[in-house]
Amino acid sequence: MVRYKAIISYDGTDFSGFQRQTNARTVQEEIEKTLFRLNSGTFVKIHGAGRTDAGVHAYGQVIHFDLDEERDLERLRFGLDTQTPDDIDVIRVDKVSENFHARYCKHSKTYEFLVDLGRPKNPLMRHYATHFPYVVDVTAIEAAIKKLRGTHDFTGFTASGTSVDNKIRTISRADVAFDGENQLLIFTFTGNGFLYKQVRNMVGTLLKIGNGRMPVEQIDRILELKDRHLAGPTAAGNGLYLKEIIYDK
Repeated sequence: MVRYKAIISYDGTDFSGFQRQTNARTVQEEIEKTLFRLNSGTFVKIHGAGRTDAGVHAYGQVIHFDLDEERDLERLRFGLDTQTPDDIDVIRVDKVSENFHARYCKHSKTYEFLVDLGRPKNPLMRHYATHFPYVVDVTAIEAAIKKLRGTHDFTGFTASGTSVDNKIRTISRADVAFDGENQLLIFTFTGNGFLYKQVRNMVGTLLKIGNGRMPVEQIDRILELKDRHLAGPTAAGNGLYLKEIIYDK
């Protein structure tokens, strides 16, 4: 068997998420259907580095899969790219060691989250940025987001029902920028792993802080008390992008 690693991007608008589900359109299902055709009718399972939710987009999702024989890399990439639906793009395909695993090999992820502050909102961005039609103090958000950097127990930013026991994660980058021309807030988070809906919960909390409905120190309380009820609402998934995955060498 030959193992391949692929970097893919997708528009998550019409997907129910990355992972295969019953009676739902998913990124995994569409790519596996294409590999089935390219592999002469033999099923090929793909493994993703992360499981994005419904409506969430990706610039740099990573997958791996095994084929019975070695293929020309560009022909394989071209075949996957042209035979998958238009809302999936296969950027690159590489041959990798059989020990490589997209999910379990040590890596860091970078997520980006776009918030449309326009009043009225931009209809062309309705699937690609979460609308927040309230006054925002960017300075307050900048002060609060710094508190998320470092190693913390992020239980208070985790969706209920998660099966993960260890909720300690390290965030090496947590920044916000304001694009005045397009009225967009751009959040960027890089970490060694993220819990279920963690980024969306952090953004929802930071927006409440920016709107003056929570103090900047609320971040400290959430991290200390590990109470999800102290955090803000879960921001909608349409503003979230899996931007990049970097593997340790």
